[in-house]
Amino acid sequence: MQAFSSLISNKCEALSGTARVPGDKSISHRALMLGALAVGETIISGLLEGEDVLNTAEAMRQMGARISCGSDGLWRVYGVGPGGLREPEDVLDMGNSGTSTRLLMGLVAGNPIAATFTGDASLRKRPMGRVTVPLEMMGARFLGRSGGRLPLTVQGAEDTLPIEYVLPVASAQVKSAILLAGLNAPGTTTVIEGTPTRDHTENMLRHFGIEVFTDELEDGAMAVRVDGLGQMRACAIDVPGDPSSAAFPAVAAAICEGSDVMLSQVGINARRIGLYETLKEMGADIAFENERIEGGEKVAGLRVRGNGALKGVDVPEERVASMIDEFPVLAVAASCAQGTTRMTGLKELRVKESDRLLMMAKGLEACGVRLEMGEDWLTIHGDGKAPKGGVCVETELDHRIAMSFLVLGCVSDDPISVDDAAPIKTSFPGFVELMNDLGASIAPPEGLPDYRLDD
Repeated sequence: MQAFSSLISNKCEALSGTARVPGDKSISHRALMLGALAVGETIISGLLEGEDVLNTAEAMRQMGARISCGSDGLWRVYGVGPGGLREPEDVLDMGNSGTSTRLLMGLVAGNPIAATFTGDASLRKRPMGRVTVPLEMMGARFLGRSGGRLPLTVQGAEDTLPIEYVLPVASAQVKSAILLAGLNAPGTTTVIEGTPTRDHTENMLRHFGIEVFTDELEDGAMAVRVDGLGQMRACAIDVPGDPSSAAFPAVAAAICEGSDVMLSQVGINARRIGLYETLKEMGADIAFENERIEGGEKVAGLRVRGNGALKGVDVPEERVASMIDEFPVLAVAASCAQGTTRMTGLKELRVKESDRLLMMAKGLEACGVRLEMGEDWLTIHGDGKAPKGGVCVETELDHRIAMSFLVLGCVSDDPISVDDAAPIKTSFPGFVELMNDLGASIAPPEGLPDYRLDD
């Protein structure tokens, strides 16, 4: 998609049609990383070709893997084998991606090499201490800015130590970083998580031939174990559509009465579908069709019909980990619902690409939505009608904030614009084209009023 610094979304009629959203970003990152560690050629179809994933591909090239994309759209990765990562000759610029940064820190930490990571202004603000603490226990050393922020240099362990680590905060990224470092440690590395998080790393390790063991503990916690020094075998991977990306056209269809949208081959991993469970509880007409397993992941067609009957709900706090990236667009659905929606346990939103809790509250209030916000909670009072809109929303370079408000503009009385839509391409290239093909009206704001938050 062409990157415009600003986009405006106008009220549209019902959405309809079939579309396929880009490949799952989490799985795309991991497919490149594990393919680079495997022996032989890994062939990947459906890879998300957004900036974040392309930065991961370049980082793995710098560390020795041969990675290419052919005219057939297939990505081929020739791995370096166990212990074969080489020291990159240049700084690894990870752009906007916290996922690839934290996971790659785990890979580097488990090998006797050094690498320096940096990123854009947003990524350089994000905390890395939650990753560096356990990796230091495994023998790695780190040198970075205050608070463990980027730019940050990792000196991998000469002899990686297996550890048992209890996650203080639910985080699939931290869990994955530890497991990836543990691949090069003699013995068993164990991560204990009080709340189960995304298990894409575990699924993909198994797909590459590594045994991963999971045990439910007496207190409901989950122990995930991997034995180090195993050899991964190259394989074929078909990346399913990203359920976090599918959330935007899905919510747009749910709030546009009369819509009927089918999103094909979407990943419906049980630890990624909290948003869809919540939308169903709100009264949305959502169905998973033709469910099946592909490449170790569950996929299905996602059909959404707009029935105009959303109602407010209390979102269970234990569901937060399965929908952490979807709360901005859930807030959009809640602003159109009848009644009050309460969301709690949202502290993690404060340290995403932006302070997503604050940015959503500011933007929704500017659009005329009644709400209250606390340190880790958001309550939205909907009246069953779309909000007024008529503002330019600040995004702070956050792709999910931008896409969420462009979705809200599909139903708001007056158009909603976002100040910077360029970051959308990091996770959802083709977002505007896909939405417009379904019936949305999103375009650069040429010739239209220049709405501002402080007007």
